[in-house]
Amino acid sequence: MHVAPTIAEALQRACQEIDHIDARILLQDILNVNHAFLLTHSSQVLSSAQDRIFCQLVARRVNGEPIAYLIGECDFYDLTFIVTPDVLIPRPETELLVELALKRISANNNYRVLDLGTGCGAIALTLAKHCPQINVVAVDFSVAAISVARKNVGNIQVNNVCIATSNWFSELSGEKFDLIVSNPPYVGENDPHLKQGDLRFEPKMALTADTDGLACIRNIVAAASGHLVIGGWLMLEHGYDQASACRGLLEAAGFTETFSHPDLAGIMRVSGGQYNSSSL
Repeated sequence: MHVAPTIAEALQRACQEIDHIDARILLQDILNVNHAFLLTHSSQVLSSAQDRIFCQLVARRVNGEPIAYLIGECDFYDLTFIVTPDVLIPRPETELLVELALKRISANNNYRVLDLGTGCGAIALTLAKHCPQINVVAVDFSVAAISVARKNVGNIQVNNVCIATSNWFSELSGEKFDLIVSNPPYVGENDPHLKQGDLRFEPKMALTADTDGLACIRNIVAAASGHLVIGGWLMLEHGYDQASACRGLLEAAGFTETFSHPDLAGIMRVSGGQYNSSSL
């Protein structure tokens, strides 16, 4: 006869196979409690169903599945987003793109922001939540990703975001924006990192872009000026070794005030430029 363990026993058993923090997060999610509860109720016995689910999730984590997919959510900036295997898991380095965007957004009620390849909507909804006076359009080519983003709109309760299906600018004819942001696919198709860690489980369509990883960035830069107001900005997240190439693409397309900015690890992570009609 199976005897269900206590919280302490379940965690001790799980930690023989996975990281302690991962085990704690999984058990908190199953029990719908916080860390303090686990500490103060360590002798509480799990139900058989809770123990079975916990064992299943631990086994999936041993196999490498990301914690965010196992619990169905991920924290980004100061919000929590629903995530599924249909979207990339929002990463801390992408918060830099949000911070740089927030510095350029004005109090103008007519200010418009476009998020290209929105995924779960992390960038777009964070900007919309922090700047309720602006209007945000968020697009993605993936219908499944759009579905996740729309669920997040409801959860986060923002009413200044329009989520739409579009292959980059394909469905945005005639639309103009003050700021365009994007975290596009930028990993080369043969990059060895694709066979490591969380990347093994994330949608390849949202990760890879041709041999050098710059195909999507090239497309966005080439078309962006047609969708920016004069003085508008384009800002892109990119790979650790792509800053120089991104600035070169921006400058070749006539953007001015080009820049690259490092993330907290000191890696140049975001590059951008300003649309000036006299230079294009």
